[in-house]
Amino acid sequence: MRDSRPKRRAAALGSAGVLVTAALIAGAVAAPTASATADHHGKDREAGGVAIAAARAAKTGVDWQDCPEDWNLARPIQCGRVSVPMDYAKPYGKQIELAVDRIGNTGAKSERQGALLYNPGGPGGSGLRFPARVTAKNPVWADAARAYDFVGFDPRGVGRSAPLSCADPQEFVKAPKADPVPRSEADKLVQRGLAREYAEGCHERSGEMLPHMTTPNTARDLDVIRAALGEKKLNFLGVSYGTYLGAVYATLFPGHVRRMVVDSVVNPSREKIWYRANLDQDVAFEGRWKDWQDWVARNDATYHLGDTRAEVQERWLELRATAEKNPLGGVVGPAELISFFQSAPYYDSAWAPTAAVFSRYAAGDTQALVDAAAPDLSDTAGNAAAENGNAVYTAVECADAKWPTDWRTWDRDSTRLHRDHPFMTWANAWMNLPCATWPAKQHTPVDVKSGKGLPPVLIVQSERDAATPYAGAVELHQRLRGSRLITERNAGSHGVTGLVNPCVNDRVDTYLLTGEVDRSDVTCAPHATPKP
Repeated sequence: MRDSRPKRRAAALGSAGVLVTAALIAGAVAAPTASATADHHGKDREAGGVAIAAARAAKTGVDWQDCPEDWNLARPIQCGRVSVPMDYAKPYGKQIELAVDRIGNTGAKSERQGALLYNPGGPGGSGLRFPARVTAKNPVWADAARAYDFVGFDPRGVGRSAPLSCADPQEFVKAPKADPVPRSEADKLVQRGLAREYAEGCHERSGEMLPHMTTPNTARDLDVIRAALGEKKLNFLGVSYGTYLGAVYATLFPGHVRRMVVDSVVNPSREKIWYRANLDQDVAFEGRWKDWQDWVARNDATYHLGDTRAEVQERWLELRATAEKNPLGGVVGPAELISFFQSAPYYDSAWAPTAAVFSRYAAGDTQALVDAAAPDLSDTAGNAAAENGNAVYTAVECADAKWPTDWRTWDRDSTRLHRDHPFMTWANAWMNLPCATWPAKQHTPVDVKSGKGLPPVLIVQSERDAATPYAGAVELHQRLRGSRLITERNAGSHGVTGLVNPCVNDRVDTYLLTGEVDRSDVTCAPHATPKP
């Protein structure tokens, strides 16, 4: 999920009309069974389709050019497109174009080890900013950049790759100001109606693509991009949802993997994708929210929000109650507050800025909080990107797996979880509720596992990650033979590989540059605690 899902904290209208940040936990998918999809040659149609598409892409390559001006990617970054089938069972049918970009390796020609492809998470995140890590001279990635071309792409449905839409972007950001926590059955009925409307909007605006918005299809796209780049094998860095994309790719194309780093891991268990994974997320967010409150309390001399967690929580509840009664500045209600404050459990880098805004509000500066949390209705491009990101998030999660259709299941589980984990539970439920009435096929998740030829995969995870709880990394480690797990002890920032922690950074570099992993799993001390 930042820079393991590179800092995308864009507020997005929750699928049920609640303004929240799309939780980074994504994508199960369904690999059709051979009996259901075998052609007269007895081969899986999607497997045959991706082979056809990859061969075509290898012959065509990528026509690299200076990036279009409105992509905001300056030279020497180059941009291009790769054509893939919308439906891999019909490789000669409708094609869609995927946006890709690259920057060449910074070392000598003799140092080059190929292309390193990146996915930042989501689902719905764009990877096109990845090459900018080189132009920005990011020291964490300097050694890898000497050996690899950095290649980013917009996955299918995202940004400049046949973008999905489920609602008018300007209407999308005008979120209701009511508290996501329902006070009555009537409140729940309203949210259920909004969720159904959102699902219907996805069908009306993007119905043709919805059955094909699966993680396996994005993994197939990844293999076609690999072929278009002229690479025999894939080097891949995936964060958050990108870890699930990588796990599915490793399952479908084990012999095509050269190096793979997955950071902040989605639990790949079929039983978790996706409904139960989101329930686990609610619990983990509460734990990391408390970690932040403890830090704020320890730094009460700076923030003056209370010197105990209980006092900071009381300030938070007072703020929510005030915003529910009278939205701050007329535009910031509890839903917007959750979207803004959610960044603190996500990233340590947000701890101090979030606390500073909260502190200014408590001291009487309401405008500081309004400026930080209110949607910017004048930001047409940003609103379109937020709407698109939410649409892809919803489409992939809903298509990848079967979701409960009985409202009583959702109501029972959310009510139970909310008692002890109130920070995110109901907001998360409303965001995902369109999957209960999804108007397109829902698949069976891939059974993630090692296959013939899969090399060691490097797994990196912090112990207290909110968006992708630690158990997911353990589960993937057990499923991929020969993998190695690097644990950042007593830390919880989402996205570990982009942080400065030599214990992690040095091992990622060694793996990418040599393929070597430690003889056993490694536990690292946490990166530096944020300073107020």
